[in-house]
Amino acid sequence: MRRSAKFDNINVVPFIDIMLVLLVIVLTTASFIQTGLIKLDLPTGSSKIEEQPKKELKISIKENGDIFFDKEQVSQDEVEKRLLSHDKKHPIHLYSDKNAKFDNFVFILDILKENEYENLGIITKK
Repeated sequence: MRRSAKFDNINVVPFIDIMLVLLVIVLTTASFIQTGLIKLDLPTGSSKIEEQPKKELKISIKENGDIFFDKEQVSQDEVEKRLLSHDKKHPIHLYSDKNAKFDNFVFILDILKENEYENLGIITKK
């Protein structure tokens, strides 16, 4: 005895509806991702607010071992003195060239650890 199964027709209308909804969602979110933000026309105000200076410290170590605090070059002798003048509450971002000696990186980390700086970020690229 042979059974005959009749699946000759498949209803694709619900599938097409779902795909159209997903396409609309993708296209609307893609425009936000491309610009990085939602464009707004902000109103102007009459009060003036003074901008706070950046309180974070960027320490950069170049390949040749030069150490920079923000954009100012600092010798290894001055590093600890300059770090002690930085408030411990404010973040420190540490940038190091991938070809820089690890000794310079550890030198900075040791000073930060000795002086109990905990708000530290080590910056890398994706």
